[in-house]
Amino acid sequence: MYNFRTDLALERRDLYRKAQGLDDEIEGIETEEEQVGEKIKTAKVKVLDQKGAEAIGKPVGNYITIDIQKLKIATEEDIQEAAIVLSKELRDLLGKHVQPKDEILIVGLGNQYVTPDALGPRVINDIDVTRHILEYMPQVLSQDTRPVSAISPGVLGTTGIETLEILKGIVDNIHPKLLIVIDALASRSIERISSTIQLADTGITPGAGVGNTRKNLSMDTLGIPVIALGIPTVVEAATIAADSLDLLIR
Repeated sequence: MYNFRTDLALERRDLYRKAQGLDDEIEGIETEEEQVGEKIKTAKVKVLDQKGAEAIGKPVGNYITIDIQKLKIATEEDIQEAAIVLSKELRDLLGKHVQPKDEILIVGLGNQYVTPDALGPRVINDIDVTRHILEYMPQVLSQDTRPVSAISPGVLGTTGIETLEILKGIVDNIHPKLLIVIDALASRSIERISSTIQLADTGITPGAGVGNTRKNLSMDTLGIPVIALGIPTVVEAATIAADSLDLLIR
């Protein structure tokens, strides 16, 4: 298997095609790309079988990449448009695995004290949790409200406990129907840092993109579907050097 050093299925697919000199799609892979407005592009990579999984090093399932141009200088309208696209793709992915009122648990992975790894814990602070409200004050919410709970379990280095062990205990006690796991990702492109979102319904292996692989969080290990939502915040120094040289040459 190639040492991709990226968590993005789309980048792995492109790297494999380039390395193999392929003009056609990889066997066992389907890709669909769509331009949404002027600044947003979506790419859906579907790994169909084990052959496709072995080619790009990703499990069988669906991977959705949302690229947002110039997000760092985006206007409020641009951000709102990106939010609508992300909401639609996430809603469609949820619809494939759970019913509208099934309970879900949102997990923010990462170390809140390390800037490029703090995405998950910071997002958890802004989640509207409803599980406790539906239990104790259901009358204040609409009838179609979904029970949502959230947690940021920290990292092995500060807790001494594998994330899988923490989440397994929670899942066994509160019995959510699905997990949404939010984490920082690694990319092979400087342009994708903080400007790309990947959704996947195959779970996640924390730290895989930077060579610090932990136990994976998936249907196989937790017994329920796991949707991973990630944003690249890390890129290899070698990539930065190569991109800088290309820029200098141009």
